[in-house]
Amino acid sequence: MFSINAIEIPAFLTNEMINVLGYSLSWLEFVGVTTSVVGVALGVTGKQITWPWWGSSSVIYLILFYQWGLLASALLQVVFIAAGVMGWFEWGPKGASPAKLNGKEKLFWLFGLLSLWAVFIPLFGYAQESQVYFGNWALVVSDTFLLAGSVIAQVLMVYQKFEAWILWFVVDLVAAIEYLKLEYYFTSILYVVFVAIAVIGWRTWLSRANSLK
Repeated sequence: MFSINAIEIPAFLTNEMINVLGYSLSWLEFVGVTTSVVGVALGVTGKQITWPWWGSSSVIYLILFYQWGLLASALLQVVFIAAGVMGWFEWGPKGASPAKLNGKEKLFWLFGLLSLWAVFIPLFGYAQESQVYFGNWALVVSDTFLLAGSVIAQVLMVYQKFEAWILWFVVDLVAAIEYLKLEYYFTSILYVVFVAIAVIGWRTWLSRANSLK
């Protein structure tokens, strides 16, 4: 039995499911990728059911990122789980009603993003318990951007702002490149899919926001 703090999962889930060109894909990563794609795709439709899928994938990736030593990405999953609960109640049975941010709100959230990023960089950069981070400032900068950007994007998602998808596009693109460099190829492919879904979500929610004026 594999354990991570209080979380225990069957050992077979961490075993290799398939080896593709030398990349070992575990059952756990496969399930995480599958639930993530379903959750994000449902988010485009604005349906409330997206949030349980999102939360389930976040629990799986919390374990995976912790295993991989990516502390910022692991912490982000905790935020996603909390946002999943909030999103379920905020959207309600009727789902999302997309709206736009005004100019002042855009500046507020941009400032929030940059402020969080500025705090996270030194916080995780000197985290000696993570050998993946320590001394690797390029990775620290990219991974903390993923944390800060995803937090803001998730909050905007909960409050049904179409600009969430614009930020998801940027975050997912950075994530795809980061995980590719770290040789987590299957997860990198997942984020390439997320980039495409973000474009679809962007156009869909913008259209709905315009129609609801």
